[in-house]
Amino acid sequence: MTGAGVSTASGVPSFRGPGGLWDRYDPDDFHVRRFERDPGAFWELWVDVQTDVFGGEEIAPNRAHTALAELEGQGLLDAVLTQNVDGLHQSAGSETVIELHGAHDRVECQRCGRRGDADPVVDRARDGELPPRCEACSGALKPASVLFGEPLPESALLRAHVHAEKSEAFLVAGSSLTVEPAASLPETAADTDATLIVVNDQPTPHDELAEYVFRDDVTDVLPRLRAVAAGE
Repeated sequence: MTGAGVSTASGVPSFRGPGGLWDRYDPDDFHVRRFERDPGAFWELWVDVQTDVFGGEEIAPNRAHTALAELEGQGLLDAVLTQNVDGLHQSAGSETVIELHGAHDRVECQRCGRRGDADPVVDRARDGELPPRCEACSGALKPASVLFGEPLPESALLRAHVHAEKSEAFLVAGSSLTVEPAASLPETAADTDATLIVVNDQPTPHDELAEYVFRDDVTDVLPRLRAVAAGE
């Protein structure tokens, strides 16, 4: 299970950390009620955030992403459950990625449910189509990232719980484990006797459940764990 700390090394700002997005934006502006009340104004701000967060060419998978993809390729990792919306795990080569908080690179129609790529929609919004609308039914399009006030995708959360319950070892990397319901997944794994491993630069509420706690940079620890797990 991965959180913002895995992506900050790639240049993606965190939400809650020092210098994070909530230092520059009001979280209330990203509540689903704001979208429902004024989708045009929401999209105007969303375009700014997309440019702010994902506009840099330097954003690419880092050594932590690569280590997890290699563990999966070696048959030592069943799935990545991620709280991140940046798609960097897939870019690194991970195949089984469960996006607990959705994805920034997709949009969905609030009327017919049609989904599509976000880039052309963001371009339309940037050109003044506020809000951008579905080409099939003219319903307002919404980013496929989970907004405040929205439940996590039911299928993603169910799959994540199944993995947590069946895991022999559950690795948490770069997550403060403070955002529910995702934060309860390590506890679910520990309750079914999985070995819990926490890699985070700050303490988490579930450290006492972990058999191993690494208070260090995920881009250093995860490659070392991959080498150990592979018997290198």
